Amino acid sequence: MDAAIDATAGQFELNEDQLAIREMAGSFAAEKVAPFALEWDKAKHFPEDVIRETGQLGFGGLYVKEDVGGSALSRLDAVLVFEQLAHACPGFSSFISIHNMASSMIDRFGNEEQRQRLLPKLTSMEWLASYCLTEPGSGSDAAALKTKAVRSGGNGSDFVVNGTKQFISGAGDSDVYVAMVRTGADGPKGISTLVIPKDAPGLSFGANEHKMGWHMQSTRQVIFDDCKVPAENLLSNEGAGFGIAMAGLDGGRLNIAACSVGGAQSALDKALAYTAERKAFGQTIDRFQALQFRLADMETELQAARLFLYAAASKLDRKAHDASKWSAMAKRFVTDAGFDIANDALQLLGGYGYLHDYGIEKLVRDLRVHQILEGTNEIMRVIIARHLIGK
Repeated sequence: MDAAIDATAGQFELNEDQLAIREMAGSFAAEKVAPFALEWDKAKHFPEDVIRETGQLGFGGLYVKEDVGGSALSRLDAVLVFEQLAHACPGFSSFISIHNMASSMIDRFGNEEQRQRLLPKLTSMEWLASYCLTEPGSGSDAAALKTKAVRSGGNGSDFVVNGTKQFISGAGDSDVYVAMVRTGADGPKGISTLVIPKDAPGLSFGANEHKMGWHMQSTRQVIFDDCKVPAENLLSNEGAGFGIAMAGLDGGRLNIAACSVGGAQSALDKALAYTAERKAFGQTIDRFQALQFRLADMETELQAARLFLYAAASKLDRKAHDASKWSAMAKRFVTDAGFDIANDALQLLGGYGYLHDYGIEKLVRDLRVHQILEGTNEIMRVIIARHLIGK
């Protein structure tokens, strides 16, 4: 049976390198992201220049090997980066997370030629990457995807792809699309992974979706209409795509949980500052016990979520046999807690919390989608239950 945290008590005391990573990410976020986050949200502006700047800090390949320009960090190191970026803007941090998920899949499952050809431009952020799994008719049931790729050309030198991907972050802005496609029979064993460049013939994009949150990044359909892709862009082997997609999601779930922790910390910080200044009945409202209890609960939930996240990241770093279960548990618990904390912070600010200029309502909108993407929290419960009682 699992211990609550089967590691030494000092495991989550950050070392000097981790503190330096956290400080570097926090400084960048405070200078380059936080002052503009509300403006980007209001204008629905994709800050491509600032996103590409993160490549200079090594954020384009956080856990990609160093020989192709990656930073080769641990998963625990990486969640520190996403947490700090999300303190400034969860939408910004989540895009960096998605890019890293795509680049790490190429690093882990690509052959040496693919790694050397593709990853240096991805780790430097010269190229931006998107992850393409969901379709209009297949979300939680990812193995039911219909986008089809068939061999063509001399000796099968190309794939011709037809189908549509839905809810793709960065679609139209990214330069590379790591797409799960059907090359065989129905079910997970018929799925493969192709790396598709933006300029591939037959690739187009739908209109930018009108969303509740994450306004600073685009969300569009990715449309393949007899899209021609060189067979040399197939990751691993035909039929390996579903396993590749699921392996990418373990880390992606931790990343999005880290974005929830960062956003929730920002919301709590704003609530503390507001309640220390706002006066009612002759005193600042942080003197009222009812509000103190609310703040205490928010802090407790936040720290529990953070420790859970760090424990799950450590599991993934150690390739523990139950790392997938812990990734699912952390994603479910942390994203639920993050949204609740931000929502409580909005309530503490009253009418001001509902105004855009105070930044709380943006955090509530941005964090809500974390309970849906990278596998809904209902699907996380399915994964957890299967580990508990057998598949």
